[in-house]
Amino acid sequence: MYKFISEQSIYQYFGEDEPEMIREMVQIILETNIKDLKELDIFYKQNSYTTIKNLCHKAKPTMVYIGALKTRKILEEIEKNPSGFPELNESLQADLIGIETELNQFLIALN
Repeated sequence: MYKFISEQSIYQYFGEDEPEMIREMVQIILETNIKDLKELDIFYKQNSYTTIKNLCHKAKPTMVYIGALKTRKILEEIEKNPSGFPELNESLQADLIGIETELNQFLIALN
């Protein structure tokens, strides 16, 4: 059982009988959305809140696809509350570590 992601959501959105497509989609998520979100602090230090908002907004549907609804909520809060970024980003980064680990475990189990 996973703590951050939902296997059922992944199958629902990407097709239970399409393991190759699921593998490709999860890889794309890891290489784009998760990677981008892990770098939010760089944009915060550059005072580029527009970029932070855009990256959070872009990642919200992805969190639904993988069943990470708690993390999606954090992304919404970051979008709405720039002043709370340091604390919210700390929670987000902790979730991203778990999500990344679980998605990699999911890919191994998919084989």
